[in-house]
Amino acid sequence: MSPRPTTQTMKPATAAKKLGVYLQATPAEFQEGVVSRGELNALQTDPPRWLVELRRDGPHPRPVVAAKLGVSIAGLARAGVTDALTTEEIEALKREQPEWLLRERATQAEVRKEAARVKEKNAAREDAAGHRRA
Repeated sequence: MSPRPTTQTMKPATAAKKLGVYLQATPAEFQEGVVSRGELNALQTDPPRWLVELRRDGPHPRPVVAAKLGVSIAGLARAGVTDALTTEEIEALKREQPEWLLRERATQAEVRKEAARVKEKNAAREDAAGHRRA
């Protein structure tokens, strides 16, 4: 007989990260247990009310805050934003347009532009190398 396959589980922190939610804002049962791959899939396909509300209202983890503000996680840290923020707080920052947010958005735009330039340069180099071999 072959051994039964074990159920793949993950820590609550990992599951929260995959779900894009702030662990400390999740229900105690979620924080204290383990999450199987099947449970994670179920949470993603048919999220319970608490998950829908967390995703909508927050508090949101730093990667989500950074994405919603259009800055990097490092940019948040440089600005002193180390805590999770609610959707309302994020929207207030967008309305207020503090100087640090404008600066970090500009930095992020430059980083994206440079990444696109490097990608284009590498693609051209690979294309040229392919033509030489042919």
